[in-house]
Amino acid sequence: MAHSFRDADHLPKQRTADADPQGLPRQRNGVTPQMHGRYPDFDVMQDREHWDPVTRAVLEKRAGEPPDCRFFDAEEQRTMGALFDTILAQDREPRVPVLQMIDAKMHAREFDGYRYASMPDDDQTLKMVAERLKGLEELDLHGRHARVKAFADGELEWEGLDVNLAWKVVSRLAVSAFYSHPWAFNEIGFRGPAYPRGYMRRNMGPTGVDPDEPKEAFGLDPVRDLGG
Repeated sequence: MAHSFRDADHLPKQRTADADPQGLPRQRNGVTPQMHGRYPDFDVMQDREHWDPVTRAVLEKRAGEPPDCRFFDAEEQRTMGALFDTILAQDREPRVPVLQMIDAKMHAREFDGYRYASMPDDDQTLKMVAERLKGLEELDLHGRHARVKAFADGELEWEGLDVNLAWKVVSRLAVSAFYSHPWAFNEIGFRGPAYPRGYMRRNMGPTGVDPDEPKEAFGLDPVRDLGG
């Protein structure tokens, strides 16, 4: 059943497990997560010739086949895959391969250069979260949402690990990985790196957009119209 999006029940803090995102236009050009979005004819990879060679190589690699996991074991992959999919509302294919992206980052020990003083390094934090959320993938959608919401709200009691800070680490890594992927660029209409092309804004105010900025094909604004 298609969802009208005229009410706010599909928004992250208000949606039910049965909220159907299919009311959004289906993607016609390129790939978006679950093949829907506001810019159905936009594919950021069509701009690849405007990027410098290093940037082009990085984004082409991200858009390609994800690497096999080498940091998470098989059980951890199932648990953390379910966690990341729930956080990001990736309910069906195609999915941005957030699990594999974070796995590669942790395997290479490419941390963000900072951590909370009371927390271990991010790789150990993820291992500890995977252990404490073991079995998440076996729950139905309602159960997963309830468990992840309790994690996000700091309602779980985990000995030896600050739940609130663990959530900040996990959600930061998940969102950062998701929005660094070209499929997410397509979903939000982001034209990607502007080097060496540069940006152009011809006028101030609402009309001051880049002449090549993609046009939305879906009129409802999640904040202005739906109070999200």
